[in-house]
Amino acid sequence: MFDNLSEKLEKALHVLKGHGQITEINVAETTKEVRRALLDADVNFKIAKEFTNRVKEKALGQNVLTTLQPGQLMVKIVKDELTQLMGGSTEGINLSGNPSIILMSGLQGSGKTTFSGKLANYLKTKKTKKPLLVACDVYRPAAIDQLHVVGEQIGVEVYSNRENSDPVAIAKEGIAHAKANGCNVVIVDTAGRLAVDEAMMNEISNIHKAIEPQETLFVVDSMTGQDAVNTAKAFNDILNFDGVILTKLDGDTRGGAAISIKSVVDKPIKFIGTGEKMEAIDVFHPDRMADRILGMGDVISLVERAQDQFDEDEARKIQKKIAKNKFGFDDFLSQIQQIKRMGNIKDLMGMIPGAGKALKGMDIDDDAFKHIEAIIHSMTPDERSNPSKLNASRKKRIAKGSGREVQEVNQLLKQFDQMSKMMKMMQGGKGKKMMQMMGGMKGMR
Repeated sequence: MFDNLSEKLEKALHVLKGHGQITEINVAETTKEVRRALLDADVNFKIAKEFTNRVKEKALGQNVLTTLQPGQLMVKIVKDELTQLMGGSTEGINLSGNPSIILMSGLQGSGKTTFSGKLANYLKTKKTKKPLLVACDVYRPAAIDQLHVVGEQIGVEVYSNRENSDPVAIAKEGIAHAKANGCNVVIVDTAGRLAVDEAMMNEISNIHKAIEPQETLFVVDSMTGQDAVNTAKAFNDILNFDGVILTKLDGDTRGGAAISIKSVVDKPIKFIGTGEKMEAIDVFHPDRMADRILGMGDVISLVERAQDQFDEDEARKIQKKIAKNKFGFDDFLSQIQQIKRMGNIKDLMGMIPGAGKALKGMDIDDDAFKHIEAIIHSMTPDERSNPSKLNASRKKRIAKGSGREVQEVNQLLKQFDQMSKMMKMMQGGKGKKMMQMMGGMKGMR
């Protein structure tokens, strides 16, 4: 996400990070490079120019030339301006109304149906809601089937009516069904087209008027860049939607849509899609995204994701096992499962300050743990509980059973031993204080 933009912005700010003489010419050159980086990221020219003009004005107004650390102050100014450009503050979703009605809009292929499922899953697991998905795409039978598959996957009911070809009537039926069955959120998935057309706009406008949703969300594929922004404007002129959802942000290295869409439609980005899994949905935080664009990582989001998967009972059991030197490979396996549930591995690594640059160009497979799991599964239950029993002949058998080399089995055992020692050290005073601090961060959400 934003790899190329991050790299170019870092180069642009490099001059001011040095210890040489800082002049108005340096600042002008830097802002020119920043503008070029934004244009390469497919940010609208007018927005990029206005952005750099504000940065330059603030930089000269805050005496960047005379400060002891001009580079740091310049980075802060760019970060603050980026945050404002992307919306300034985090916008929540409106869940008033009983049921709360959410209308999904967007072009075909934007990821609207998949994201409807992700949103339903998010509201069910994070907001303890009982959502209902309503299939109003009457033109593509596959769209109705897809929504049913998604609903089954996340354990959320889907309302559809294949006998009816009127999406307005289906939407109303769905809301009535929700009321009758105690569902407190209705997510209406509408038809998309390959391009903005009058018939499509009239249809979505009619649905909007008929159901009067609390939230109208526009779903846009961020990989379409500046086209995404233009489409958003066309939809907003008709629907006056409440917020934007950016999908496929994990696959986009330009990010122009994320940066400029707020300026064009003056509507907040509310959520982003960060992968294919149903859990791959994040609330959009402009300040955290600005940090990531500038290569500063996003530790807060990383901790939040970890806490979402953190099982306190499981952690207490493991803590007792570590204290008694009984931490085994089954426990190690459960830790791996928790990490995997946090999301895409490369995305997680990118949240660590400085790691994004180090990972550039590296292909980190989501199956990075596959060979470790294969090795562990090739052990007997006794071996998993007592790793010290693993002699040469057992290692050879495990390597053969997992399709790996003995060297890899030895490497895993060495890493496991080092991790066990580190976890044992974490049981001491400093470790406990650190764990308490992590626990305390839950209240800071």
